Amino acid sequence: MKIILTGIDYLVLVVYVIALFAFGFYLKSSRSQSGGDIFLGRRSLKWWQIGFSMFSANVGPMMLIGLSSLGFSQGVVGGNFEWLAWIFLMLLSVFFIPRYISSGISTIPQFLLLRYGRRSYNFLVVYSLVSILFVWLGSALYAGGLVISEIFQCSLLEAVVLTTLISTSYTAIGGLKAVVRTGVFQSVIIIVSSLILTVLAIGKIGHVEDAAKAIPADYWKLFHARSDPEYSWLAIVAGYPVVAVYYWCADQTIVQKVLAAKTVKEGQRGILFLAALKVITPFIFVLPGIICFLLYRDTTTPDKSYITLVKNLMPAGLRGLCIAALIASLIDTVSSGLNSFSTVFTLDVVTQFVTLKEKDKTRVGRWMTAAGAFLGGGIAVLFSYSDKSLFELTQGLVSILAPPLSVVFLAGIFWKRTHRVGAETVLFGGGFLCLVMGVCYVLNYPYKGFWPHFLLLSVYIFIFLVILMGVITMVFKSPEKNHVSFTFPDNAGSGMDKWLWAGWGALALIMITIYIVLN
Repeated sequence: MKIILTGIDYLVLVVYVIALFAFGFYLKSSRSQSGGDIFLGRRSLKWWQIGFSMFSANVGPMMLIGLSSLGFSQGVVGGNFEWLAWIFLMLLSVFFIPRYISSGISTIPQFLLLRYGRRSYNFLVVYSLVSILFVWLGSALYAGGLVISEIFQCSLLEAVVLTTLISTSYTAIGGLKAVVRTGVFQSVIIIVSSLILTVLAIGKIGHVEDAAKAIPADYWKLFHARSDPEYSWLAIVAGYPVVAVYYWCADQTIVQKVLAAKTVKEGQRGILFLAALKVITPFIFVLPGIICFLLYRDTTTPDKSYITLVKNLMPAGLRGLCIAALIASLIDTVSSGLNSFSTVFTLDVVTQFVTLKEKDKTRVGRWMTAAGAFLGGGIAVLFSYSDKSLFELTQGLVSILAPPLSVVFLAGIFWKRTHRVGAETVLFGGGFLCLVMGVCYVLNYPYKGFWPHFLLLSVYIFIFLVILMGVITMVFKSPEKNHVSFTFPDNAGSGMDKWLWAGWGALALIMITIYIVLN
């Protein structure tokens, strides 16, 4: 679907790109070029920087396009992916972050090194790199490249290459600080443009209540019947938590921003801020897709619903702003993925073989950023051979890769008795199983329709691995020499003062109200 851009639209895009580079390279100076700065920003991030940068990394093109597509085809059920996130963000804030920060880790694999030993650590290093390449880089570049190539009438390869070059430039030079600065800027662009589009879409139909009458009743229900082959309440309630524990509590790209917090309390405030932002996202991402179904269901498809609204509703100038928001979501997701790939590879792979000074870490980190960009672009092209929808492709990958990590991290945080034998069995055995199934799922092997819905598939794998972990932990006793020296801190929830608890309580009331109204 070609969108006609006017001179003022191109002007908005040019201003956006200039502002992006200004934020990306701003404050770069010779005094900031240390390994700690490029990877963790000297652990100096404030709560609002953490919240906005996590938000912009999460809101990739698959979010803008995917949630709108899900709203078009399924209704508000897509809001579950956003409105249930607060539970697991609170889990991250209360239990995971105090343990992570008190341990002094720089990457998530280093937690497993302390908790389970080197084999588990090395597994997660490789697993994290693969996950970043496929989930954060490959899928984001593919999803964004498809839309950008259609808008500007260029090839997918050209769109992927251009986006990769822009993301790599300031990420390689400025590191996490640059990613965070641009993340704050791009979050504002995404929220403002999406809010304007939603308001214009509502104005087109007169009022939301009018849409409620003209659209199928199940479009306004967050929980669908169990007979729903796509998003039944069982798939949501059972499947989403498996993905959410890994994604929000143990994914390097997400958690790295919190590891860079000034203090535990600052990190917890940032997480609460992100959870609050999640309240509005279904209204500005899912609702437009529902309205597009009402207005244009006979002339467009689910994956094109976002672009259809932009083309038909946004005036000149604001149309350019929406395209800028789409590009912003893509670039920030890619830059966050590149920074995480560089961090894990440099600190957890290279340093195992070579002793690096801080200056050398920075140099290696920049080269790894470029390498990650090249590999991610290649994977994006590989995804073009799959016929799955954008949302199904990206969420399906995360769902299938998540179970082993969710089991091991939950056990590592909440069950002191778990040991390296159980962890290694779940990681190596379950990880290999998930990687094979993930590839088969993406490529529809052995045939299309063979695999169950990705949320249910993740539940089946999770249950199997939980049982496996429990049996091994109870039956086998790890020899004393294999015990690691990780100490469970007694201050879980450290920094959770009454105001933070009040914030989580208010958020819980809001979520409960939403679920009562939309069911």
